[in-house]
Amino acid sequence: MEILSSYNLIIEVSVIIILSFLFNSIAKKTNIPAVLMLIVLGVGLQFGLEYVNSDAIDFFPILEILGIVGLIMIVLEAALELELKREKLVPILKSFVVALLGLFLSAWIAALILYQFIPDMNMHSAWLYATPLSILSSAIIIPSVNDLKSHKKEFHIYESTFSDIIGIMMFYFLAGKLNPAEDTGIVGFTSNLLLTIVISLVASYAIILIFQNIKSQVKLFLLIAVLLLLYAVGKKMHLSSLIIILIFGLVIANMKLFFKGKLSKLLDYKKAHHIYHELHTITAETAFVVRTFFFVIFGLTIAITSIFNINVAIISSLIIVSIYAIRAVLMLIFVGKDMLPQLFIAPRGLITVLLFYAIPAEAQVEGFDSGILLFVIIATSLIMTFAMIYDKRRSNVAINKANLNKVGTTKWVAPTLKEE
Repeated sequence: MEILSSYNLIIEVSVIIILSFLFNSIAKKTNIPAVLMLIVLGVGLQFGLEYVNSDAIDFFPILEILGIVGLIMIVLEAALELELKREKLVPILKSFVVALLGLFLSAWIAALILYQFIPDMNMHSAWLYATPLSILSSAIIIPSVNDLKSHKKEFHIYESTFSDIIGIMMFYFLAGKLNPAEDTGIVGFTSNLLLTIVISLVASYAIILIFQNIKSQVKLFLLIAVLLLLYAVGKKMHLSSLIIILIFGLVIANMKLFFKGKLSKLLDYKKAHHIYHELHTITAETAFVVRTFFFVIFGLTIAITSIFNINVAIISSLIIVSIYAIRAVLMLIFVGKDMLPQLFIAPRGLITVLLFYAIPAEAQVEGFDSGILLFVIIATSLIMTFAMIYDKRRSNVAINKANLNKVGTTKWVAPTLKEE
């Protein structure tokens, strides 16, 4: 196929990466998520392939691999940003509770909507379809909140990361219920979680201590390969593999906290910090490239006409209204009245797509239109965009008003003392 010849592929890949970089620049100025522009680019390429009568290409295996690697890179990138300090304990717990309750309540209401409106949908399948639609997209949120105040930015990084991890664990817990041989119940699930945490901590200490002593200049991709291996092996062992990535990121980002007492003597902080700094850079770069191709290929594979279906619009709209209604209540309770633009920063994205394609065959329902997925992703991203633009304008108006109010001067008069 001429389109997929070697030199054409090099040109296509290079142009997509350049466009993605430009989209990021546009996103910073306009607050339109780069992800939306990448999906539109993918849809445009889809029509382009149809126009040149190109043979059908099965993009799903590529999409699945990109999604998994992208997920690992995004969670690692987020974990490397998180500082564990005593004064941050309350914000971390607050964001965890908001992520947990938001995920569970949104999935519950979405499951009820899907159960009522989609023929042949049983309640278990409804929960499996609803869970991906209830997970926040850290792939969209983390790059989009850089200009927010530090405490708001921090809240969104914590919340979206927790939502990703809890959502994936919840999805695979529900999927395991379909197979009695793999269903271990709550006790088995808790044991699995504790085992994963122990393995994660041991692996994190071992990786840092080993890699600080490797003298080769080419070791960062080796480190990433080790993390990918741990994730894949963990999945084969039915562990919560994403926790391995999260804990490693937290340990290397907070080495002084984890290496105390006798352990501090084993750590060469200067070398280990150098690894952290370089890992931070390469993780961000890799996440950018993987995210780019994931959403472009997603745009290539979706049926864009499905979002114009009236049933899709009704079901999607009800799910979206429930998402923001639940979020408004949680924000009011845990954040207070100053909840703009946080209230509307709840986009769905990479994990929603990835888990949708991971729904077991025995739980799949023919009546579910994938346009619901696309509708929710696009609508929540646009709502976030308008909220961010409004917030930016509001901030600019406040700054301009402050600048217009000139600071005046008054003549100082010495106080007089009255004689009694």
